Amino acid sequence: MVQVKMLVAAIALLMGVAVLTKANLANKAGPQQVTPAVISKQEQIVLLATGDVVIGRSVNYQLVKYTNPVWPFEQVKAVLAAGDLTVANVEAPLLQDCPTTVEGMVFCGRETAVKGLTAAGIDVATLANNHISDYGVAGIEHTVKLLHDNAIAVAGLEGPILYKEVKGLKFALLAFNDISGSVPPVLRATKENIDRLVSEARRNADVVVVAMHWGAEYSATPDSRQVELAHMVADAGADLILGNHPHWIQSAEQYKATYIKYAHGNLVFDQMWSEQTKKGVIGRYTFEGTKLVAQEFIPTYIIDYGQPQL
Repeated sequence: MVQVKMLVAAIALLMGVAVLTKANLANKAGPQQVTPAVISKQEQIVLLATGDVVIGRSVNYQLVKYTNPVWPFEQVKAVLAAGDLTVANVEAPLLQDCPTTVEGMVFCGRETAVKGLTAAGIDVATLANNHISDYGVAGIEHTVKLLHDNAIAVAGLEGPILYKEVKGLKFALLAFNDISGSVPPVLRATKENIDRLVSEARRNADVVVVAMHWGAEYSATPDSRQVELAHMVADAGADLILGNHPHWIQSAEQYKATYIKYAHGNLVFDQMWSEQTKKGVIGRYTFEGTKLVAQEFIPTYIIDYGQPQL
């Protein structure tokens, strides 16, 4: 029996050798080598962008009433803080002696409201808008100092371009205002400003992100001026354009290599008088290296004069 088993094993071994030999003869270069495809995937970077954040009027009143400066962001702070880079359009100065009111068109919030921004993980506040000037240059300067003291960078004012390094990638962040009412140092959306600053950012950064304050209020469709500016900013070198001001959500456009979101709607505001002004989206923009590979819009809905829900 042992001899039979040995004979069978020997035959099997010889057959295996024969098969290998046949394969080798079919390929004079030797046995085929299968090389797996090399998949190069760069680390993802998620940039989050908000709609209008107006911590003033009834929103400020609610903060005082609830004695909770984080109140506007309670339901969305976890989402916002999850971004690698989170950008908010902050559209009211934050002041120590901001009056408490539910009326009027002059906006400000109390200093303590900055705690809501930090709880939401805001990395950059864009201040190029028409209401950051409501308390003059002194109000702007006070707000900038308060934001910087709380580790929130600022874009949209005269001075050096803001650069942020994220996972080894250098982002440039700029902001321009095209709505009347602002005063220097707020950057206006002029061709000279756009061409000069965006092209400079393009030379010095891996990714260029530009926030634009523009368009007509309460309109779902970008107007011709928005489109003109968007294409101007894109041609100057922007990779991503983040629009705000209409207080309604507006459409997006892919223009050449630039992605444009014309308006994100409201995130924090007291405009409870219509369904559209209670709605907004948090833009979730995913980069792989310098390439924007995905866009997602997370819907929000405002209740109680200033608190967005997911």
